[in-house]
Amino acid sequence: MRFLLRITFWLGLVLVLLPRDKTPESEKLPQIGAADAVQAATAAVSDVTQFCKRQPAACEVGGQAATIIGQRAQDGAKKLYQIINDKKEQLEKSDKTDKKAPDHTGSIALAGEGDAASSEAPRDTLSQDDLALEWRGPGLAN
Repeated sequence: MRFLLRITFWLGLVLVLLPRDKTPESEKLPQIGAADAVQAATAAVSDVTQFCKRQPAACEVGGQAATIIGQRAQDGAKKLYQIINDKKEQLEKSDKTDKKAPDHTGSIALAGEGDAASSEAPRDTLSQDDLALEWRGPGLAN
């Protein structure tokens, strides 16, 4: 929780300190110098540190609320982590069980299988009727 507050603070500070283009609307805004801004920030921090002395009950409830919110954020992060891990395990299992079929049909021998494939394939499978027919090219078929 503190990390998020720090990030928000520093990001806000960077955004405030970024140079801006001069526009007619920006000329209407009050002009504050850097020294005035630092002095105001110091006064605000001093006031916040004294707040718990002035309002101890509010500080106690605020501390408890921050603890509860931090715990809920931690539980949510654990749950999200568990969901991601479960999904990852499911994908890994499905990848192992869904083995991809080979990309070849076996009608053409793969590299290195030339001799083995030809020796295993049966030869002379044409019947006498098949051999009796005269071969015709693609343009001569009737």
